[in-house]
Amino acid sequence: MTTQTELFREISEQPAALARFLDAESANVARIAAQINRAGVKYVTIAARGTSDNAATYAKYVFASFNRLPVALATPSLYTVYQTPPRLDGSLVIGISQSGESPDIVAVLEEARKQGAPTLAITNFADSPLARAVDNVILQHAGEEKTIAATKTYTTQLCALALLSTALADDRARRAELDAVPDAIARTLSLSDAAEDVASRWAIATTMLVIGRGYNYATAFEIALKLKELAYVTAEPFSSADFLHGPIAVIQGGYPVLIIAPRGRVFDDLLDVARQLKSRGADLVVISDALDALALSRAPLALPVALPEWLSPLVAVVPGQLLAHHLTRTKGYDPDHPRGLTKVTKTL
Repeated sequence: MTTQTELFREISEQPAALARFLDAESANVARIAAQINRAGVKYVTIAARGTSDNAATYAKYVFASFNRLPVALATPSLYTVYQTPPRLDGSLVIGISQSGESPDIVAVLEEARKQGAPTLAITNFADSPLARAVDNVILQHAGEEKTIAATKTYTTQLCALALLSTALADDRARRAELDAVPDAIARTLSLSDAAEDVASRWAIATTMLVIGRGYNYATAFEIALKLKELAYVTAEPFSSADFLHGPIAVIQGGYPVLIIAPRGRVFDDLLDVARQLKSRGADLVVISDALDALALSRAPLALPVALPEWLSPLVAVVPGQLLAHHLTRTKGYDPDHPRGLTKVTKTL
């Protein structure tokens, strides 16, 4: 199958996009982090939608784990529809949006600035309404993303959040770990053929589950979103812990399940769930760098690089992007033009 779609090209551009981002924004992020530390921030509020909301979920783990900063996800309708915004005393307020154009996200940041809270945008466009509404901007430097489905703008958002966390903590060891990510993604792109094999197995699937936990809880949601918007599969994301509280009952012989299980603190939990799924007859596909997890899968997606757990979402999402692309093509759909969607969605 030819893979030269715009989406496949943009998935393949991610190593260069992340390297470009780190080179261009490291000094700016260090400056912003110094300002935030001087402001005495007590917690973080993040406004985002869609793919960017999944990046915000990743931020909940990174900022809480390494910076001891609780993260709240904003409820934009409180600012726009109900016009009852909460008090934001002590909060850093971040807006994440590749386009920077959604009015509800901009409204959250405008209100935060009115209240005197420090504000920050992570966006791909310096001249966007979101960038103009905030004190500081971290540009993604992803280049133009022509396709509807976000890929390189998602991973550059994750990278921006990871870089900000290291700068806030002045953690040079973790900063050095971050420099290894572009090469790791480049090597992970070699899984394209394996992902295409999975797509052939799941060609007639209309429903499936995607399971992750911890830092890769966000990855489960992002991969599920790509499967929905591109291949029109009802892909439901779950934490492995939540999954055991009832949803596991849907599993029967041949039910497609994708588990994201790189090595880390939650690996044993995910491995246990994978074993339970296999015993129930699930058609299990595993994204992992651990042989014991991969051995449970009928079609393993073996990550070629074992990154520290906190950075694993940047590589673990790539096989899911490739799977969504190939499954879309296998089903006969156009991955560059999913039906009924536009690149910029403006919600109020």
